[in-house]
Amino acid sequence: MIDFELSEDHKAIRQAVREFATKEVAPHIKELDEKQHFDRSILDKMAELGFLGVCIPEEYGGAGFDYISLGIVCEELEAVDTFLRVIMSVHTGLHSLTLLTWGTEEQKRKYLVPAARGEKIATYGLTEPGAGSDVIGARSTARREGNEYVLNGEKMWISLGDVADNFLFFCWTDEEKRRQRDHTGMSCFIVERSMPGFSSGTIHGKLGIRAGNTGYFSLQDVGVPKENLLGEEGEGFKIAMFALEQGRYTVAAGATGLIRAARDASIAYAKERETFGTKIANHQLVKQKIAEMEADFQMCHLLCLHAGYLKNAGLPNARAASLAKWQATVRSEKAASMAIEIHGANGYTNDYPVERYLRNCKAAVIYEGTRDIHTLMQADWALGLKQEKPARCTLPAWKLAHTREALAAD
Repeated sequence: MIDFELSEDHKAIRQAVREFATKEVAPHIKELDEKQHFDRSILDKMAELGFLGVCIPEEYGGAGFDYISLGIVCEELEAVDTFLRVIMSVHTGLHSLTLLTWGTEEQKRKYLVPAARGEKIATYGLTEPGAGSDVIGARSTARREGNEYVLNGEKMWISLGDVADNFLFFCWTDEEKRRQRDHTGMSCFIVERSMPGFSSGTIHGKLGIRAGNTGYFSLQDVGVPKENLLGEEGEGFKIAMFALEQGRYTVAAGATGLIRAARDASIAYAKERETFGTKIANHQLVKQKIAEMEADFQMCHLLCLHAGYLKNAGLPNARAASLAKWQATVRSEKAASMAIEIHGANGYTNDYPVERYLRNCKAAVIYEGTRDIHTLMQADWALGLKQEKPARCTLPAWKLAHTREALAAD
């Protein structure tokens, strides 16, 4: 049975994140967005408060909370600005949870513990200049030479790409399988910025999420110890898809927060703005837009809770996370657009936050699977053309389900 009431721990986390975001970031977000400046010190503050490792077990440096807690953090952060949630998506969702599941004990001690504590910042490198949704179209490679692998390739559109310390790098270790487009020839490696041959840069001129860092990185004959192979050779695609499930959940929760922010901004404006001798809150079509935002927020909030509940129970949640991501991001785009219409000409300027919401929400419709990809996935599940994998683990606690052994049969 699903309990829709948040626990006291959940409420405490929500309050802590809300206070941090509104006090530490909200007063400065307009300036950061205008200057397209990423404030590195915000990461340190998030680390101090335990947000970066919120759902990582305490034994690995985290706060030890559950999967729903991760969603709560993401929703509250994006209600102030999307760049804050992006940090959680790539550092915690895509990177740390993947290490928690697939890493050896040595890898967890070396890389997961400092990531959970926020001592090291981490991200995820899958997308390439010529390969986005078509993961098998990647060109990055790794060849074994003695006790190390030599990595080559370039990754593009990487959040925190020019500031992170550690990276997950997906590439081909079997050239023949690459030619055959057989994903079992892909592998994953943990790469450090300090390794010779590594370079990175920042992408400028973005439509939105301007306060965040989006970049690219390149590996030219980077020697990586064989101990940095995550999982086994040939498991890279499986690891990448697992990571994306976590990322989709964080994006869905964040987009839900953006819907809420658009709704709240619209309500506040509608109560103060007057036209035709009355507050615009009294106009029926304004009410209709606000009602739709409220309905969309409540629906997406429940979709995220459902996905989080399944994960907490150790049950498969790929389908639920996909549905939540698809619907929340599409509806956040709709909510931001309607919020601008409610604000009228004022919504077209950065004197109000709603234009930033619209610019920010566009990216989420693309990354972690485009709306088109998720539409097809949901249709295939509904038609029975795609089957969700059986429960990976029968253990009730999601942290116990996050073991590589539990995934071995996939």
